[in-house]
Amino acid sequence: MSNKLKILIVDDDEHIAELISLYLNKEGYETKEVYSGKDAIEEFSIFSPHLVLLDIMLPEVDGYQVCREIRKISSVPIIMLTAKGEIFDKVLGLELGADDYMVKPFDNKELVARVKAVLRRFDKKEENTQNKIVVPNMTINPSTYIVTYHGQNLELPPKEFELLTFLAQHPNQVFTREQLLDKIWGYEFIGDTRTVDVHVKRLREKMPFEDVWSIKTVWGVGYKFENK
Repeated sequence: MSNKLKILIVDDDEHIAELISLYLNKEGYETKEVYSGKDAIEEFSIFSPHLVLLDIMLPEVDGYQVCREIRKISSVPIIMLTAKGEIFDKVLGLELGADDYMVKPFDNKELVARVKAVLRRFDKKEENTQNKIVVPNMTINPSTYIVTYHGQNLELPPKEFELLTFLAQHPNQVFTREQLLDKIWGYEFIGDTRTVDVHVKRLREKMPFEDVWSIKTVWGVGYKFENK
């Protein structure tokens, strides 16, 4: 059985999908190409990829809906590929659970670097041996990437989990958006600070403020995990 990491490539342009696959195969990854959103949803369960490269503009079912469907069953990292550069598209993709995005046209070497960076960060959950973080009504388990909130397990997307964990590990310490981008997304990530705002917004929606702790906005600076 192959021990290669598997990447599902979803793009309606077969030439682009084949080119991406070629670069990734050279790096030792196993790839599978599909060319529609419907096929992507079906193939995800069959192929069981470690990462998905997902184009937004797809026939039958668009990339946004594919992302929604995957996030219902898995926290596998997703990098969205889009020819649209508008901030709305980037933010919407992140809100749906994507871990990163790249705007076409992109350099294939940069794409490979992004894939490696996202996989490294996601793989940390297998190596992380830190103790659980416990605050009232919430337990964060770094070894399983599971947050227990009011007795219910929340399987957060990797970036949301890592952001929450990092802030909770440094209670009452203020971090700028730039610092959080560097700590959570890494130096390879080329994005704007709105990425941090999107992920904080999603965390707040899933875990409303508590009486004794919250993810607090420090206006003009950034964010902190306020533990009263």
